[in-house]
Amino acid sequence: RVPMAALTEETRRDMQKVARNEAENAKVAIRNIRRDVLGDIKALLKDKEISEDEDRRASDDIQKITDKFVAEVDKRLAAKEAELMKV
Repeated sequence: RVPMAALTEETRRDMQKVARNEAENAKVAIRNIRRDVLGDIKALLKDKEISEDEDRRASDDIQKITDKFVAEVDKRLAAKEAELMKV
């Protein structure tokens, strides 16, 4: 066993900052994936392998998926912040 001191208010706030930073990094990663996939779709459109309708539909679907996962990150961040501030 490793004895650990109880968390102070300041330590809890520092941990919240770390959690927020990690959540922001996750959101950036999600947006980067979206950008890459949209680039692939535009390349397919340019090569005329898909139609403009399919491009638009795929872009809308990707945005919905991105929004879903960003909301999940926000939800988990809120839960973690609440857990950290619980005494």
